Amino acid sequence: MIVVEGLHKHFGGARAVDGASLAIRQGSITGLIGPNGAGKTTLFNVIAGEHAPTSGRVLLGGDDITGLAPHELFERGLLRTFQIAHEFGSMSVRENLMMVPGGQSGERLLGALFSRRRIAREERDLRVRADEVLAFLTIDHLADERAGNLSGGQKKLLELGRTMMVDARIVFLDEVGAGVNRTLLNTIGDAILRLNRERGYTFVVIEHDMDFIARLCDPVICMAEGRVLAEGTLDEIKANEQVIEAYLGTGLKNRPRAASAVPPYGDVAASAAVTGDPVVRGPIMLSGARVRAAPDAGTGLADA
Repeated sequence: MIVVEGLHKHFGGARAVDGASLAIRQGSITGLIGPNGAGKTTLFNVIAGEHAPTSGRVLLGGDDITGLAPHELFERGLLRTFQIAHEFGSMSVRENLMMVPGGQSGERLLGALFSRRRIAREERDLRVRADEVLAFLTIDHLADERAGNLSGGQKKLLELGRTMMVDARIVFLDEVGAGVNRTLLNTIGDAILRLNRERGYTFVVIEHDMDFIARLCDPVICMAEGRVLAEGTLDEIKANEQVIEAYLGTGLKNRPRAASAVPPYGDVAASAAVTGDPVVRGPIMLSGARVRAAPDAGTGLADA
């Protein structure tokens, strides 16, 4: 559905995206992970028209959409959310949804002056649709609340609701779990799964919460230093040596161990007591906001 070919985005001498290539399957929920500064959000910004690429191209359904403006991509069904929600704080939650569809008669001067009945009819239809969306997201009790009064997680649900007002084809979610409590994050996850299964939405999700990624995403793409490092299932990503190095660093991987004190395959707690560091072994385990190695009888890696 989305194909990115050799994409570069440079800011002066900084190569935020450095030759990234990837493909997003229609109907998938694809996770995009990587250390801070890997280029994930910049990649989103280029795909979604926030930034023009330095080079490379982006295809949507076989059509070249490289460099199209956000409003042009919106009309093609490509939408994105942001790490920090962008709501109209003084408007109600329902009104935030009602204003999303384009081409409304009240947006034009002549329509506002001479098409009052048409505008009223459109607004009734939009109100019904907005209420259906709010019920789907289980926040219908907040319909008349000012959007600025919502919690961070409720604002993320509102942003997801906006995509439902126009039947998006593909939605890019940037750290939808940032600052969201676990209960609301589960609600957001439920909504994403339902939209994917029942309405055929395609999602690409940037997220550092690996429990959330594990629940929703297949495949998972890992970026580092502006490039695509690995792609596969989450288990494959966790066992990938390049991914381990990107998160933990080669210095930690190759650090010599204290030969006289640390048992070679002994008790993990005893090893930690000797070195002063948590000692963990084996393929990395991504859980919550932490990245660590899973216990195994292998070379010790320090917790990161």
